[in-house]
Amino acid sequence: MGGRITGFFREFVLAFSIILTVLGILVIFIGVLGIQFPDIAKDIFNFTDEFLEWSFYLLIIGFIIFAAGIWYLYSYFKNRKFILEEIKTNKRSELLKKHGELKNTVRHMPSKYQRMLKDKEEELKI
Repeated sequence: MGGRITGFFREFVLAFSIILTVLGILVIFIGVLGIQFPDIAKDIFNFTDEFLEWSFYLLIIGFIIFAAGIWYLYSYFKNRKFILEEIKTNKRSELLKKHGELKNTVRHMPSKYQRMLKDKEEELKI
């Protein structure tokens, strides 16, 4: 069961990281609004006093969610760039130098990149 969940998240890592980033920004906005402008939060958004007491905690939670989203987004694009640059080569020796690192990176990416590496390995007979 855990393998299926991990595989599902691996396939949609880009979408989830974007969702986390947007959700983090939204929670940070609510936290800042509750701390800096409580009157506006009560009047326009109908937030209660009990909810506004949690504004500082929402700000912290929002920052953590935002940081996680940015981290996964950065990691995805960094790994994607590395894979595409290494697979672009037509020299067997260059691919063999980074083959271990490339296999490890591809393992954490969507299956599309795993197929690309497998095709390149077959092409260069590795």
